[in-house]
Amino acid sequence: MKRLHTILLVDDDAPTLFLNKLVIEDLDCTDRVLTAENGRQAIDMLTEKIDDEFLCPDLILLDINMPIINGWEFMDKYQTLSAEQKAKIVVVMVTTSLNPDDRSRAESIEDIKDFVSKPLDEITLKDIIEKHFN
Repeated sequence: MKRLHTILLVDDDAPTLFLNKLVIEDLDCTDRVLTAENGRQAIDMLTEKIDDEFLCPDLILLDINMPIINGWEFMDKYQTLSAEQKAKIVVVMVTTSLNPDDRSRAESIEDIKDFVSKPLDEITLKDIIEKHFN
């Protein structure tokens, strides 16, 4: 399994962020885990240059239902980013939503590469990495 440089977790639920970080650390699949509590924080992180470079996480694990800017609104803003900013980022929606319309909507957005149900576990994360980073 390929080791990633950075994973960005975007979720407003602190226990979920904590558990997802534990899963990532247990799998030992990345050098760095960053978190954002809503879509606005995540977009700000992606659009701010640090040392003249944009943050380009390999993987964004994105929740749908969040305050301020939700997952869909994040994707609307994400799609306006330059190719340089998006680089080779893989966006995966991780949600509790059982609404088939959410899955259909995610599948209709080219920049969303996968749609998985919470809770995230090591098997699911390993599958995501093997599917999108081989």
